[in-house]
Amino acid sequence: MKDVISNLNKAFDSRIRVGIMSVLMRNNWVDFTSLREMLDVTDGNLSSHLSALDKLNFIKIKKQFVNNKPKTSYKISRQGLRKFTEHLKAYEKLIIK
Repeated sequence: MKDVISNLNKAFDSRIRVGIMSVLMRNNWVDFTSLREMLDVTDGNLSSHLSALDKLNFIKIKKQFVNNKPKTSYKISRQGLRKFTEHLKAYEKLIIK
């Protein structure tokens, strides 16, 4: 049991980060506004969690202009997908045992 808990990743302790990663696992690129609405969080809260995930290289960021307005979109990185999948598998082992 101790081994299972050690495989949980502290980067995903927050429900918002779990939500971000879950949305990004199921979608290719998701813009900031859509993420904010799906997770029902404030701009600042979402921004700080995205920044933390970016520092860990768990997400990719694309900035562009659409109709002369800035649009930032996010995608899960390969490393992020691997780490989040490991985290989910650790939870699964914990629940099944």
